[in-house]
Amino acid sequence: MTQLAKKNTLPKDFCVDLLCEFNQELENIASWWLERTVDKTNGGFYGEVDYSGMPIADANKGLVLNARILWFFSELALTKPEPAYVDAANRAYEYLQSHFYDEVNGGYWWELSSAGTVINTRKQVYGQAFIVYAYSSYYLLSKNERVLEYSMAVFKLIQAHAIDHDKKGFLEAFTEDWSPIQDFRLSEKDLNFPKTMNTHLHVLEAYSSLHRVANSEQTADALRYSLDVMIEHVFDWDTKHLKMFLDEHWNDHSPYYSYGHDIEASWLLWEAAEVLGDSDVKAQLHQVCIELAHCCLNEAITETGALVDERHIESGKVSVGFPWWVQAEALVGFMNAYELSERIEFINTIPALWNVVKSTILDKEAGEWRWFAVSDSLSLEARRIYKAGAWKAPYHNGRAMLEMSRRLERLLSDDDSAAKKSA
Repeated sequence: MTQLAKKNTLPKDFCVDLLCEFNQELENIASWWLERTVDKTNGGFYGEVDYSGMPIADANKGLVLNARILWFFSELALTKPEPAYVDAANRAYEYLQSHFYDEVNGGYWWELSSAGTVINTRKQVYGQAFIVYAYSSYYLLSKNERVLEYSMAVFKLIQAHAIDHDKKGFLEAFTEDWSPIQDFRLSEKDLNFPKTMNTHLHVLEAYSSLHRVANSEQTADALRYSLDVMIEHVFDWDTKHLKMFLDEHWNDHSPYYSYGHDIEASWLLWEAAEVLGDSDVKAQLHQVCIELAHCCLNEAITETGALVDERHIESGKVSVGFPWWVQAEALVGFMNAYELSERIEFINTIPALWNVVKSTILDKEAGEWRWFAVSDSLSLEARRIYKAGAWKAPYHNGRAMLEMSRRLERLLSDDDSAAKKSA
């Protein structure tokens, strides 16, 4: 029988120290992005900063990177309203709106040149979802009703064009004018299928943020629909994993399990249920969220405490290397699973996992988080991936520091309250 914890099993002093470290690392992340990524020549932010922290001035600028920068500095400024954070959020929003926004067809272009000219006009639903996500946070910061209007406009475009009304779910991508497209792929790594876990997860994330600020029947219905699709079609009730690549009929074509996405979904699903506020939905999702985390704990934690990225389904081989984002999401996912279940095995993963991040992923010389942990399994050349770029922003690690700080503060507050009652 699984042992249940009646209270936090980590020593209080250790939790206080962890909280201080997470807050300090949050400041470190913000400082690095402010110092290394602001493009004072072309506006906005550089499209890439290399492994050593040097900007690549002629790198293209991606929609996801810029939206995630806006989200991070908006959330950070809401927590710590320092002028530099507010200015960074304003800068990100102004650049997105003046350069990425398609005034003719609606939505936001996928990629610009370093000078800000449009070079990829496709409408990737994943990218549109991150606009909804980021603009919802920036609206809370700016109180600018126009920002909420833009967020709602993209939400309505997704609802109008991306939903498969026959078989449910969201289609992956469209042309500039929202016409059908043959190449759905989010990146060269991905398989070409019309529906993916990744897009469905981040539409859910975006709809949670939008409903939190819009709080309408329309946004509630959309969030409920997104949750239903995730549970009905994306979560595999047999394996307790998420299905990665799916055809239009929801047949699964996933070659691997993604533990990083499983653990990320374990807390984003619960966040969505809490935002929706439906007790029946929460009752249904409670065990699903715990099972996703438990599957990661049973199958993918190494002796050092790191979380494995992927496991090939047929061969059983695990991926080489431990990406930064997987470890960041694991911190939040296991913390959330502990909060839902009070199972001590979940919270007891935190010290070793954080030690892996500190000792092998944090770059104490050049700053920021390395893409992969330093280990014998990867050569230095294989690890020399950019610190900032199309797929690396202050989103996974910045969000993890924000979430862990909030959750530890709550945990310590609950412990103090319990101690006073028993005194």
